[in-house]
Amino acid sequence: MVNVQTEVVINRPRARVSEYAANPDNAPSWYANIHKSQRLTDGPIGVGSKVDFTARFLGRELNYTYEFVEYVPGEKLVMRTAQGPFPMETTYTWADDGGRTRMALRNAGSPSGFSKLAGLLMEPMIRRETRKDLRRLKTILENR
Repeated sequence: MVNVQTEVVINRPRARVSEYAANPDNAPSWYANIHKSQRLTDGPIGVGSKVDFTARFLGRELNYTYEFVEYVPGEKLVMRTAQGPFPMETTYTWADDGGRTRMALRNAGSPSGFSKLAGLLMEPMIRRETRKDLRRLKTILENR
């Protein structure tokens, strides 16, 4: 089981941070490993929305689909992989922090097969990468 949570405080209002981070079109700008996102459902983001992501991880290109399973704008977003080599759930939460925003990012999953072996090594790598991603998000939003 992989279960990694990281957080960052961003010197911007919660509505602005959550709107930017929850928009899958912005993912390639702040996730280092994601280089493409494509919405599979029309309309505004909400429960049931599906997005294809293409990422590079451990030297391999991975394609996977996330489905939004919970979304409370400005508070919480939960996405799960609908398919792919590593079943994963990603949760974003946003909270006010003295005029700033505290954003937490949690990745949890249970790898199977070959991925199960890799899972033992993945947790520290995921933690390191998500910390970098959140720092990148902070930089983008604070410099706008």
